[in-house]
Amino acid sequence: MSQSRRHSMHETLVNTGTGLAISLLLNAFVTPLIIGAPVNAHQNLALTGVFTVASIVRGYVLRRHYNRKMMRSVQ
Repeated sequence: MSQSRRHSMHETLVNTGTGLAISLLLNAFVTPLIIGAPVNAHQNLALTGVFTVASIVRGYVLRRHYNRKMMRSVQ
């Protein structure tokens, strides 16, 4: 059975939402260690936001691609 577009988006958002929380924490503590300079809250949110949007799009597109591929192989 095929996964609906709505379910694909829900799964992608839940998955990415947990990644967002982890990313905010990692950016606050790890990024300054790597670049050697502190990262303020605005920079942290901006960086995390860009990667979060990219992750949502990537997750949804890949999920739909493999869903179509699976449905073609079943037919």
